[in-house]
Amino acid sequence: MGKEYDVIALGELLIDFTMNGKSEQGNNLFEANPGGAPCNVLAILRKLGKKTAFIGKVGDDQFGRLLRETIEEAGINSGNLLVDKEINTTLAFVHTFPDGDREFSFYRKPGADMMLKKEEISEEAIAKARIFHFGTLSMTHEDVREATLKALDLAKKNGLLISLDPNLRPPLWSSLDLAKEQILSAMEHCDILKISDNEIQFITGVEDYDEGIQIIRDRFQIPLVCLTLGKDGSRAYYKDLRVEVPGFAQKHVVDTTGAGDTFCGSVLNYVLEHGIEDLSEENLKEMLTFANAAASLITTKKGAIRSMPEKEEIEAMI
Repeated sequence: MGKEYDVIALGELLIDFTMNGKSEQGNNLFEANPGGAPCNVLAILRKLGKKTAFIGKVGDDQFGRLLRETIEEAGINSGNLLVDKEINTTLAFVHTFPDGDREFSFYRKPGADMMLKKEEISEEAIAKARIFHFGTLSMTHEDVREATLKALDLAKKNGLLISLDPNLRPPLWSSLDLAKEQILSAMEHCDILKISDNEIQFITGVEDYDEGIQIIRDRFQIPLVCLTLGKDGSRAYYKDLRVEVPGFAQKHVVDTTGAGDTFCGSVLNYVLEHGIEDLSEENLKEMLTFANAAASLITTKKGAIRSMPEKEEIEAMI
């Protein structure tokens, strides 16, 4: 049966306010960049020609309207983007340090993305997709966690591949123990895991990345695990293969927001085109090289959804 969507994603859609110089008075200026990890993943998939849909909630305010316009402009189906009349759209202020590292201040106590309820999840929408993608920001609070688990159940029931990016943001959890517990429970369901170097250390308590990944793979039998190493590139673990590909260095890194999501979307694009059953070492190298290049390109622009590179730009970089 032909599916209407290649990937449907659930989670947060928010405004990332990123620093953009100073005013004449010497005050910090912030730029309102539409963001939210699951939608960033869909945005790169759209650029690569895939059909996508989003499930989430924004506030009935100017930011919510901006977000809806943005994803529709990007070609992402917004039929399951709901509006909360009471709670405002979630906001994040991103402080970037000279070395490109970031610190987040979130305005989400509560934020509209947390207000998604399980009865608002449409099986019809999920059944139309090939891959279901989610992160764990939609598992920080009870209502949205139940909605996420319901969507996961429906995705499994309808035979979708399940993709997870934990996307750990410590300030959004009431405790790091709860974060760890929820990330581990999410891993039980996934076929594709994209995880960063600091997340694998946090979850397993092990310094060595390979050792940490081995612990996760032994426990959850996840077919494909991709580990991102920032500017150092990435690794893929698949069956008995371990493939590492170096990153593409950029001279002028503007903003690393969305780099991991761009990587993740590129991996999903590869799986959509090649399946997940019989990947060779060559396949994994090709997949990581493309994903590394795409992730590297996004760091040369501010924000994520509107800054996704074109396929030709990525290929030119490789």
